[in-house]
Parts: sequence; structure tokens; C-alpha cells
Amino acid sequence: MTLKFYNSLTRSRDEFKPINAENVRMYACGPTVYDYAHIGNARPIIVFDVLFRLLRHVYGKDHVTYVRNITDVDDKINARAEREGISIAEVTERTTEQFHADIAALGVLEPTVEPRATAHIKQMIDMVSALIEKGHAYEADGHVLFDVPSMPDYGQLSNRNRDEMIAGARVEVASYKKDPTDFILWKPSTGNEPGWDSPWGYGRPGWHLECSAMSAKYLGETFDIHAGGIDLQFPHHENEIAQSRCSHGTDVMANVWLHNGFLQVEGEKMSKSLGNFLTIHGLLEYWPGEVLKFNMLRTHYRQPIDWTEKGLEESLTILQRLYDKCAEATTVPATIIDALSDDLNTPKAIAELHQITDPGEIAAALNLMGFSCDTAKITKSQGNIDEAKINALIESRNQARADKNWAESDRIRDELDAMGIELKDGPEGTIWKVK
Repeated sequence: MTLKFYNSLTRSRDEFKPINAENVRMYACGPTVYDYAHIGNARPIIVFDVLFRLLRHVYGKDHVTYVRNITDVDDKINARAEREGISIAEVTERTTEQFHADIAALGVLEPTVEPRATAHIKQMIDMVSALIEKGHAYEADGHVLFDVPSMPDYGQLSNRNRDEMIAGARVEVASYKKDPTDFILWKPSTGNEPGWDSPWGYGRPGWHLECSAMSAKYLGETFDIHAGGIDLQFPHHENEIAQSRCSHGTDVMANVWLHNGFLQVEGEKMSKSLGNFLTIHGLLEYWPGEVLKFNMLRTHYRQPIDWTEKGLEESLTILQRLYDKCAEATTVPATIIDALSDDLNTPKAIAELHQITDPGEIAAALNLMGFSCDTAKITKSQGNIDEAKINALIESRNQARADKNWAESDRIRDELDAMGIELKDGPEGTIWKVK
């Protein structure tokens, strides 16, 4: 059996050859725990869970190591704790618990190891020390920075020129930098900011450093697969490569780099200002987790996905029909394995599912991709109905209609529709019901 994946590093579909078939090693960037994870965050969790399952199927459950980290030291976490008047630990513990509950509802496997950044400060300090010793980092004004020009082939992953790197990195303009592209490895901490003692003073690590240190501890200096969202390709993954290769003296950090595409909602970029910011937690109030997962997998992981209410309804209907055909799982059909082996082609695998007639094979194929075949798990919930919120939205919509602001009126209707609320306008006003 041959596995082929599109490797962002080589920009080609390559045959997958693990360094050691007895221990296939993969890493995926996990959440920064300061708020509910949004549906875009769910995409790598879902698609790379299918990859984990496929690798376990091919190489054996005990021969695959999957590491997905928790980032629990970050300026966004500090800001949330200050805003709520609680400790940083309270924010990270609460949010991590929320994250685990939400993704468990999606039916994904737990990673082999889920390291937290704050438990690996020693490894980060050791890596920074090695980079300084080898001439790839320098201390300046209480900070330690990676010296980008010291690495001649920096930028191979994202394939950007220098101007694009400066613009894309959104790096802080600081007088202590030798080069505008240099990035922070260690920075000073003051006041209520979290910090640790180091050779460069009391401080905390840069975000990029965390993944380099944790992946090295659990997967080695060079490993098989590094996965994450396309938004992380630059600067995060590029900087991981720089830190890891230069500290370890290796030619690569990971042999294969996989990146999932962007997600938009109803044809628009997801944002809080547009009112279309969807969290996993919020969607689970109305939609079963397995439906959310199936809807995600109907689009190839490298392609952009448009997350729509219509798509969710279709996914629910398709899953119901498939689950009605399931029996006790037997053997996964070769057509399903072939589809997933071809750059994790889940849409093709789903298309092949419709061609299978044996109930046991249907169940086995669904199980491989992480679906239970339990009809109780795809029963749509009515959620917790917030009547005050619904009525307030209807009032706002009525005002928009009176002002002939049809775009705003439509937007509010769509928001209510996403909440599972159906409107009916009549001579006596607008009435609503749960769909």
C-alpha cells in the first residue's frame, strides 16, 4: 500500500516513507487556550484525526505517535485574565477543559501526547542557549532573537521573498533588532505577566519556540509529519523550522508538511464584526458533533471550505441514510483506503461509501474515518433557546426593514437561521419557531 501526500515543503505529491515504520511520528499545532475554539480551529483537529486513524490502520495502533500541544502561555491569555480579573491558571484550565469537551463531541481520538507549553520551559531555554552558542541567536535589550540572516535557506517552506516575509511576519519594529525579519525567542516579563528565570533574566518564551521544543522532546530532532492550518505556514511553521534545524544541526525538521485550507462562513470571512463567528461549542448546541465532522470532511482538506447551513442540513441527511444501512463492522473496502491514501481524499472516500452495498463494510469504512454509526449521536438538538435574544434580533430586523436596510435585515435572518430559528412575516408581525 502506498500513501501519498501533498508536501508543502516540496510543493509536490510525494510517496510517504516513514523514517521508522515501527514508530511513525506526527505533530500538529494545538490551541492557544484563552477562548472557545471556533469552527476554523476544528478543521485541523478533524482532518488530521483522520490522518492519525489512517496511519494507525496502515502501520498498527502501537506504531504511530501523534503529538498535539496546548499553548498555555501567550499574551492573549494574559489579556483575557486581566479583563476578567482572574488568574492566568484559571483561564487556561477552564478553556482547556472546554476545548477537550468540544472536540470529544466531534468524535476525534486523543493524541498520543498532549504537552503543555508551561511544562517545557527548560527545553525551550536549552534550545535558545544552543542557538546562541551556534551563532543563530543574540541577546538584545532583555530579549533573545533568532538571527534570520544566519540561516541562508530560511523561507523554503513558504517560498516568500524578503519583502513578503517582512510584511507577512508583522514583526515588531524594534531598535534592538539586527534585521527586520529577526523574531523573538525569549522576552522579559514584568508585573503580572507569567515568567521564568533564565540566563537572560526573568521572562517567557516566544510562541514559535514552544512547538520546536515540545516536538523535539516527544518526536526527536527529525520526524515524519508536521501538520496545521495554512494560516500557520508563515511565520509560525517557518520559524519552527529555523529554530529546530539550527539548534539541532539537521537538514529538515519534519519530512512532510501538511496544511489545511481556510474556512469561511456563508461565503464571507468569519469575524465577530460580521456576526458570523461560529464556535464549536455554539454549533454543538444545535448540531451533533458527528454531523459537524462529516460536513468538514466533504471538502478536501487542502481546499477552502464554505461553511453553510445548507451544507450542514445535507450532511445530516447523508449521515442518516448511511447510518440506517450500517451493521456490525467487518472489513474496510479497498476503495476507501485508496481514497484516503491519495492525499487524504475524504470527499472521494465519501463518494465511494455510496457505492458500497455490504452493511458491515459501510460501518467499517465509517468507523475508520471516526464515525460511530450510532443514530442517537446524529439526532439534531434544539439547543438552549434564548427567547430574549431571539426577540431582540427580531426587533432589530424589523427596524432594519423599516429603514429599508435590506442587507442588515437579511443578515439578521441568516443569524437566526443559524441558531435554528425560522421566521414567518405576516400582517400581525413576525413570528418564529424552532426548525
